[in-house]
Amino acid sequence: MKNPDTLPKGITIYCGSGTGNDPAFAEAARAVGRAVADTGLPLIYGGGRMGMMYAAAAACRDAGGETLSVIPGFMVERLWDDKESTYTIVTPDMHTRKQTFAARCKGAIAMPGGIGTFEELTELITWRQLGLFVGNIVILNINGYYDDLLAQLDAAIKAGFMPADHCRLWEVTDDAAHAVSLATRDNAGLTLNRKF
Repeated sequence: MKNPDTLPKGITIYCGSGTGNDPAFAEAARAVGRAVADTGLPLIYGGGRMGMMYAAAAACRDAGGETLSVIPGFMVERLWDDKESTYTIVTPDMHTRKQTFAARCKGAIAMPGGIGTFEELTELITWRQLGLFVGNIVILNINGYYDDLLAQLDAAIKAGFMPADHCRLWEVTDDAAHAVSLATRDNAGLTLNRKF
């Protein structure tokens, strides 16, 4: 097995272990995988052998890219892991998995997914707001999938629970190649009006 410590920071994807009921979701995942391969950076994913994450990882490898699977040991024991991944890190728990995602990535892309994807995305936004994560965060809003979540974030700003400039913590696009471009661009840092 290859040593993942030799890898540069890559692009983390957050997405479903299923593909949903719209073929556009899986096609977007494959397009992200191909676009990440074109950057020469590794695609970092949850290590599953199905769904959106596998579609993206397989497409990345098919396009000549490398993938880094980060998966908790209990999922490996349940045989949920993608054994084709170029590199694999097995973590002791879900929390360490998420910390590894953040520590090893230059930027993150959230694609359609379920509650786990929402949790990963909102936690990373929180970490960026607190200065614990300084990479880029991109929401890939395929066919309006994230419209309701984006409306809720806007409602939090309007209700005074988030400062208006916190909408700069993430970027939104409906184009896979553009999402990868946003995730990989140089980030000069983000200064927010933080009041605690």
